[in-house]
Parts: sequence; structure tokens; C-alpha cells
Amino acid sequence: MAVSQIEISVSGRRRRVPAVEVNGRYVIAKGTWIKTASVQDEDWLERAVEDPRACVDRLKNGGASDLKASIFSFAQRVPDTNPRYSFAMEWESIAAVRLDDPKAWWEKLPQETRKNVRRAAKRGVVVTMTTLNDELIRGIVDINNESPIRQGKPFVHYGKDAKAVRDDYSSFADRSEFVCAYSGNELIGFIQLVYMGRVVTMLEILTKESHYDKRPANALIAKAVEHCAAKGVSYLTYGRYTYGNKGANNPLTEFKRRNGFEEFRVPRYYVPLTALGRLCIAFRLHRGLLGLLPERVILGLLALRRTWYRSGVVRRPV
Repeated sequence: MAVSQIEISVSGRRRRVPAVEVNGRYVIAKGTWIKTASVQDEDWLERAVEDPRACVDRLKNGGASDLKASIFSFAQRVPDTNPRYSFAMEWESIAAVRLDDPKAWWEKLPQETRKNVRRAAKRGVVVTMTTLNDELIRGIVDINNESPIRQGKPFVHYGKDAKAVRDDYSSFADRSEFVCAYSGNELIGFIQLVYMGRVVTMLEILTKESHYDKRPANALIAKAVEHCAAKGVSYLTYGRYTYGNKGANNPLTEFKRRNGFEEFRVPRYYVPLTALGRLCIAFRLHRGLLGLLPERVILGLLALRRTWYRSGVVRRPV
């Protein structure tokens, strides 16, 4: 079977990469020294990977060589938390809000978070729902270009024009909505929601740092929970709750906790495709640095990175 070339986003930049097709879906490989194959956009597909053995068979019959992959990985999805397969498995940490009782979610929020949602309204923040359009794209370009550094590292979307932004946010256009926060006519924050059956995921949340005092992020998440619950969605997810060995003592996990997200653990499977893959799984090398280094070392390196970029040595991403 011939290898295809498809376009994907890698660190915010569009690239063409090799891919093999299995049952109508593309499998690609990522990594430098140890390449791991997975179904393209696995985290945002309408359904979880339903036939992983077909992917494994295809990869073991030439596909792994075509992609230079040593491991195939896939995961189950909230709320499917009981292991279904006999492959090597580790638990993956997912941040999610259960939406069966949004009132209970609100009441469990820290008092400060509830105050921030009310503060946003008092300071004139208006939160609305929309789909991708020219006005929204102009607002996103403005947010992207506010600063070349975000969360202590170069911001990959800084400097992009309207066409590039449209390309970025057109993914899953037929099942996406945007939660938008405005101060007057100015877009000061947004969330892209992607619908995946009875689960909705926050693909991205961005706010203007210059309007931090209005607490748009808290208002956006509150609106997302309200909107998704009203549509009968069961869960709202927001990426990982913890990442590798970073633990829960980091600003992003704390932000999720303060906004009512909880940790759900789902099985992630690792299937060796080569002798190198078997070796990597045996010695847990497939975890990467975040899964190997102690938490204190990771936090120290992140602090050093923030200091480096704040020093002004790097002004924009390359």
C-alpha cells in the first residue's frame, strides 16, 4: 500500500509528513530518536480508535518501516476508563468537567473563581457563542500578536496573518464552536470547542494579557460549561490534567483545578512494532523527558526557561 503525504500542524507550523491509511484514517509518526505512530488527530476525532489491531497489523506489514516508527500508541476516551485491550498500558491523566449537574460544578468552584466570573461581568465582559468568521479571525490575529512569549516560552502563533489563522482554526469546522469574550468591540479571549459525540474538548483557550484584570478566562470557561450542559453534552475536557512527571504543582494544572476540572485516568496503550520499540517500552524510554526526569528537575528547568525568555534574548519564535 502506497504511503501518502498529508499536511499537519507541528508546533503551530504546517508541514507535510508521511502517512499510511487504515480504515479511512491516517496514521502518522512523531518523535526524533524514538518515533511513535498514532492516528492523526486522535484526541479530537468524533470516536476513539475503534480497531487498533487493524492499525497494528498494517504497521507490522510495512507501515512501520514507511513511517520509521518503533511504537504504535492509542488511548481510550473519557468516560471509557476500564482497560479493554491486553497491550502494554499506562494511565493517562485527562482534565474534565462532568456536566450532568452544572449547578454542582459551580458550587464546588473555589470562592475566588466564582468571584472572578462575576467580576468579569461587572467589568463589562460579554461572552457569546459563534462559529469561525472574518471578524473572529481578525480578533484572533490581534490576540496572537499581543506578545511573542506566552507561558514562559515563544508563542508559536505570534506573527501569523489572517490566512494562516483561518487555516489553523478551520480544523473540525463542521463540529466546532467558539466561545468569545468581548470588552466593548474588542475580542479579549476565546475558546475553540470541538464536539466529539457526548464529549466536547477545549482545543484552545487564549486571552489578552492586557485585559487580565477583567478575568476573561474564568468567564469563558463558565460559559463553555453552561453552553455544553444545555446541549446535553456529558463531559467537557481540556487536555491533560498532569503532564508526565510534572505533577500537579504547576500553573496550568492549578488553573484547571481552580476552574472545576478534575482528573480522569484513561488507559493509553503502547504496542512495540520493532525490536527497538520493545526495548524502549521495557525501559520506559517511550515516556520522553517529562516521563523520565524527576518532578523537581522538570520544574527547575521550566523556571530556567522562563527566566531565559524573559531576559529578552529571544523575541519571537523561529
